[in-house]
Amino acid sequence: MQPKPEGIEYTKKVYKPIIPRSEYWPVVQLSKNRKRFIEEITSQAVEKILEAKPTRAALIEELETTLHREKLRIKQNPWAVDPEDDAVFWKEVQDTLVTLSQDTTGKTNGQDKMLLRKIIMRYAEEISGDFRPSSYRFARRALTFGFSRLLNASRVKGLNSLWSNQYNLQDKLHITGETDHVRSLAKKGVVVMVPTHFSNLDSILIGWVINVLGLPPFIYGAGLNLFNIGIFAYFMNSLGAYKVDRRKKNLVYLETLKSYSSQAMQSGCHSLFFPGGTRSRSGKIEKRLKLGLLTSAMEAQREIYEKNDGPDAIKIFVVPVTINYNFVLEAPSLINEYLKIKGQERYYVETDKYSTSYKISKFLVKFFTRGSDISVSIGKGMDLLGNFVDDDGNSYDNNGKVIDTRDYFISNGKVTKDKQRELEYTRMLSEVIVREFHRINRISPSHLVAFTAFQILQRRYEKLDLYSLLRLPEEELVIPYGEFTATFTKLRDIIFKMYQDGKVHYDPKMAEDVDAVIDYGISNVGMYHNKRPIKKNKAGDITTEDMNTLFYYHNRVSGYELEKHV
Repeated sequence: MQPKPEGIEYTKKVYKPIIPRSEYWPVVQLSKNRKRFIEEITSQAVEKILEAKPTRAALIEELETTLHREKLRIKQNPWAVDPEDDAVFWKEVQDTLVTLSQDTTGKTNGQDKMLLRKIIMRYAEEISGDFRPSSYRFARRALTFGFSRLLNASRVKGLNSLWSNQYNLQDKLHITGETDHVRSLAKKGVVVMVPTHFSNLDSILIGWVINVLGLPPFIYGAGLNLFNIGIFAYFMNSLGAYKVDRRKKNLVYLETLKSYSSQAMQSGCHSLFFPGGTRSRSGKIEKRLKLGLLTSAMEAQREIYEKNDGPDAIKIFVVPVTINYNFVLEAPSLINEYLKIKGQERYYVETDKYSTSYKISKFLVKFFTRGSDISVSIGKGMDLLGNFVDDDGNSYDNNGKVIDTRDYFISNGKVTKDKQRELEYTRMLSEVIVREFHRINRISPSHLVAFTAFQILQRRYEKLDLYSLLRLPEEELVIPYGEFTATFTKLRDIIFKMYQDGKVHYDPKMAEDVDAVIDYGISNVGMYHNKRPIKKNKAGDITTEDMNTLFYYHNRVSGYELEKHV
């Protein structure tokens, strides 16, 4: 039996706020000056669009493209959360564009830029959050109280169980890793937290973690679709969310979104965004990150250095975080989406949506009364170039030498804008984040039982492609328990060795007796899905009722080359 991993114990500490008075929280200051902030976002986005589309013809063409896509969105994919005057606004835009397109005399000179500004201002208003300290405090208390009551009701006997304080959320939601480090960085500069993304619950979960660590509220982008869900809309509005509408792919909207993020960081707001862009459909840890919001952080750092040439210029720190679920509520629908995209016509999708307040609430009740634990692993902070930093925010290169990140933005003796250079820096940063994701990832028994089962079946039917394997009948999917245990034990030993080499973390439950670890993994993975991805049959052998979700949970352990040991 392996000892409990050292250095990754769960924190039971509730930290004191690093900024006790809410009126001094950066996000509160931003909210108080919302009108000015919206104006700054608009001006910056207008400048970027005009830089990309410098001629009148190019700008009008871009505005026409924006209009066309918005009309399609309104017609083909409307949401309840959309503004009531959506159609009216874009009809006015269309009328103006018709006038601009027909003008050959120059009488409408400048109106194209005015229209661009009008659209960007609307987008900025839509994106902008409405943070209120009183709502934040209420949401925080409501979440903590409600979830704690459910947790105690399931674990404490007797009539007073609902009012017991024997257990708190940290008995259920475990925080591990560089907790003191991230608090120190938040006092020195701006922290950009970049978590893995598997579930719609991630935003609320990370918001709770931020609160436990005593950090001031972070701003974060939440999918606008979640604001269709009543319970989510309230809490996200209260917890610092700004709205991201993934239906809008036009350049004008995307530049407005990036300007929002950049300006907020320059204003001192800590930020949270999911660099994978959306929930992982495959169940894998993200390998390729979306560079858009990372680019906004890079731009913010360069602009901070441009405006302040002294040693007190704000420094931006990136902190990777992994969220480690034993099961994911949306797994069946997510993996089906992934398989449809990957296999196109070879795969048929059955819907499995969790998009109502009732379904989300029902899941939360089940999770806190019967579900397994979740852990959140905080990684080491780094600068925008991917160099790791110490508690004081000093950056170190690979040779342990202190470096000044300002130097990376200097050309001919001064800080300069170089889009190609900054894009390359962003790519370098994304690669370091992905490596850190895999290093701080916490492999749990549920992950490993799924990986073991799927790999054994894939090796057994190695001549079949993925889609043929997924369609095998249930009677072909039985694995003798002895074979399964031997393979599981072998893979677990390799993971223990990888942990010693600093390549991955693992759940302390993994170190228990192998039969107990396997039983724990099987009982926790996919516990609320209609069909269990892995189970024991009456003979005690291993089988599955759903190869698709087994594949999803298996994927969490991909990227470590464990399959070559099966």
